Amino acid sequence: MTSVDIRRASDRGTSTTEWLDSKHSFSFAGYYDPANTHHGLLLVNNDDVVAPGAGFDTHPHRDMEIVTWVLQGALEHRDSMGNTGVIYPGLAQRMSAGTGIRHSEKNGSVSERVHFVQMWVVPDEAGGQPGYQQAEIDDGALAGGLVTIASGLHDDAAISIHNKNAALHGARLQPGDTVALPDAPFLHLFVPRGDVTLEGAGTLREGDAARFADAGGQRVTASAPSEILVWEMHADLAAS
Repeated sequence: MTSVDIRRASDRGTSTTEWLDSKHSFSFAGYYDPANTHHGLLLVNNDDVVAPGAGFDTHPHRDMEIVTWVLQGALEHRDSMGNTGVIYPGLAQRMSAGTGIRHSEKNGSVSERVHFVQMWVVPDEAGGQPGYQQAEIDDGALAGGLVTIASGLHDDAAISIHNKNAALHGARLQPGDTVALPDAPFLHLFVPRGDVTLEGAGTLREGDAARFADAGGQRVTASAPSEILVWEMHADLAAS
């Protein structure tokens, strides 16, 4: 039987500095709730805004698949494997931390903030080779319905992740546009921008999320220009 747990934007944990406004859907950094550590395979869903000319200095990661999706502005990436890139709206990026990688994320603009969502899932196996991938997704595809941004499950994804039970989908919706959610034992729907109506649950506004168990087919309809991110997961953390 399908269950839906609505999480409001105001319920999220926060990290705020002079240059960072970060909202945490799950326990992260200084925010810890033992009852809110993950959903399915998703451990991190951070909604970050970084001021012009600022960002995250070089820091380490290990054994994590990290997907970054930019909503506004541009984010500069550099890592210890020599990868560099500028991530902007419509460009999907994945960093596999594997046995260990160090990277920095900076807003290179002197005038515009950067707004992005960073999401972490565990890999199928620990101790893999660190890696990096990015790919641009056509604006028209994102406006036409759910597009598979990152996946270890579907072959048509823009970028791959090393988890055979997880996939991230996204869409940009105009008022009246409707998409149906995929079938999965676990789904996480996040609204980083706009307002939508979730069938059977009502309105989700910017920053709201819905966590599903045994879901599929529920319709999401935009009531304003909106963007949605949907994780489809066929295992939970304990079974991954």
